[in-house]
Amino acid sequence: MSALFSNDEDINSTVNEYLNRQLELHGNLKYAYMIMNKKNPSEVVIISNYPRQWVDTYLENNYQHIDPVILTAINKISPFSWDDNQVVNSRLKFSRIFNLSKQYNIVNGYTFVLHDNNHNLAMLSLMFDEHDSSSIEEVIKSNKNKLQMLLIEVHEKIIMLYKDLIESEKNKAVTKKEIFSQRENEILYWASIGKTYPEIAVILGIKISTVKFHIGNVVKKLGVLNAKHAIRLGVELQLIQPAPL
Repeated sequence: MSALFSNDEDINSTVNEYLNRQLELHGNLKYAYMIMNKKNPSEVVIISNYPRQWVDTYLENNYQHIDPVILTAINKISPFSWDDNQVVNSRLKFSRIFNLSKQYNIVNGYTFVLHDNNHNLAMLSLMFDEHDSSSIEEVIKSNKNKLQMLLIEVHEKIIMLYKDLIESEKNKAVTKKEIFSQRENEILYWASIGKTYPEIAVILGIKISTVKFHIGNVVKKLGVLNAKHAIRLGVELQLIQPAPL
């Protein structure tokens, strides 16, 4: 399963807050940002400012398999109004999801679509009730370009957040393995703060040739070309532990 569908609470919360801030500029909009794996539709993530119960009910019943909005979006590139789309309208009225929508006063909506290079369908659906349907739809239509760009930006944002999370976890895993021996770590530490080989030899009470031997082992373990690269990588990946004084 892609990390994108692991539903990390911190990442989802960050994206939720970002969407809230951006959409507030256009009024009091109710939204659902959804990502679905087109190769495995059971993999879905929903970030929304609708009640949590609505999201839970949707996911528990796997409504993505019958949702007319998704079935329409999967074959679309441009944004569409549910009202203007006959397929959405006709299917929605006879779908089980219609009862759920009615419970939360969702009668109409507007969906922006994005197909990414990892076979995911991303959608930003803006939903409204019968009382403010026409006024909100007018706001949406006049800001279509901005809202489509918002979907692109937020989707890129969530992908980058998960990439950063994966890299962070990899780095932690490497650190926990303690890939360096105690002596290698000591030498690498002193080298990382600018000490020369002769100075390190004096500090640790060993020969210069021993310092070079251990540095050579570090270079091999990290798979780099030279000591300078090994020291820089050790610092960047936080692999070096402070040496006891």
